[in-house]
Amino acid sequence: MEIQELQKIASQVRRDIVRMVNQATCGHPGASLGCTDFFTALYFKVLDHNPKFNMEGKGEDMFFLSNGHISPVWYSVLARSGYFPVSELATFRKLDSRLQGHPATHEGLPGVRVASGSLGQGMSVAIGVALAKKLDGDDKLVYCLTGDGELQEGQNWEAMMFAAHNKVDNLIVTVDWNGQQIDGSNEDVLSLGDLPGKWATFGWEVLHMNGNDMADVLKVLAAAKAATGKGKPVCILMKTDMGHGVDFMSGTHKWHGKAPNDEQTEVALAQLEETLGDF
Repeated sequence: MEIQELQKIASQVRRDIVRMVNQATCGHPGASLGCTDFFTALYFKVLDHNPKFNMEGKGEDMFFLSNGHISPVWYSVLARSGYFPVSELATFRKLDSRLQGHPATHEGLPGVRVASGSLGQGMSVAIGVALAKKLDGDDKLVYCLTGDGELQEGQNWEAMMFAAHNKVDNLIVTVDWNGQQIDGSNEDVLSLGDLPGKWATFGWEVLHMNGNDMADVLKVLAAAKAATGKGKPVCILMKTDMGHGVDFMSGTHKWHGKAPNDEQTEVALAQLEETLGDF
């Protein structure tokens, strides 16, 4: 799929995010919009995956979302890539919906293999699955996305040490490094310090990505895949703009977990091209 096609899909996914959160009157649009290009590239170009979902994922790449509050972008991409009907996006955060605010497994939503939203746990799960693939002789890869604020949870650092020590080199962890979290900037809440240096010192192969440039997303994901199988787990530090694509949401923590009203939604949608048809 060409970059222009992926960009058109990403525009539609951003429309889905805005409309889902508006209709539910709650949700997390900021980082969802920021990570849209990454998710679009992953599911429409990079992952070797099958929408005819099976929980074990043998013989295919597997993805785990650790920062589960950005479920709107994941739900949109799963639906648009064939895991479940696009019309189901209209049920986001409704009672008895499979599309809860944080991804869950009890309703059997295709594409979701573990509940997430309790921050700091997803990388540990991904490491376990990556080790299981090695034991099974499965040469496919495991991908995980975390948030930068989420790295303030100590379990992540234990997981990073474990993965490097055990040479879990079929794992690619991406950090959404947008510099924002629910209460403000990372620097104001709890500085992450020299993040690239920390990952490298812990024994990971570290790559850098502009997460809002589709060409760079594809380039770095390809480089990350090429870096697997060489004795080190791989980390991508992905710089994104929280709220990317909607001018009044861009670059601020204030839209981390806030729904736009109807008027704001109209303004946002006017900035995003409808390319695949709204749900």
